[in-house]
Amino acid sequence: QVQLVESGGGLVQAGGSLRLSCAASARSLSDYVLAWFRQGPGKERVFVAGIRWNGSSALYADSVKDRFTISGDNSKNTVYLQMNSLKPEDTAVYYCAAGRRHSVGRSDGNYNYWGQGTQVTVSS
Repeated sequence: QVQLVESGGGLVQAGGSLRLSCAASARSLSDYVLAWFRQGPGKERVFVAGIRWNGSSALYADSVKDRFTISGDNSKNTVYLQMNSLKPEDTAVYYCAAGRRHSVGRSDGNYNYWGQGTQVTVSS
């Protein structure tokens, strides 16, 4: 069982930055992939970024590549999403997810555990 709690959302102007955090409670995350998804107004939930907890390469959606960075802190069991150069189209509820997998998957069906979500609003 993994519990995930996101924080760090808010309102920011276009071009600004935010850092989302996802604290994971679990005995061990070594066999897990941690990922971020987002769901914009009237849209489906989509993959943003993911990373395997053992430190393998991260995977990003094309829409956020070179602007967002996913990272993890083993000592805190926390995964972060650093978001730079934010655009109004990044406005969404951002969800942290965890799945016991060997590699990062882009489908939300690959993940068993979800946080409650945190709102990110980017104004133009």
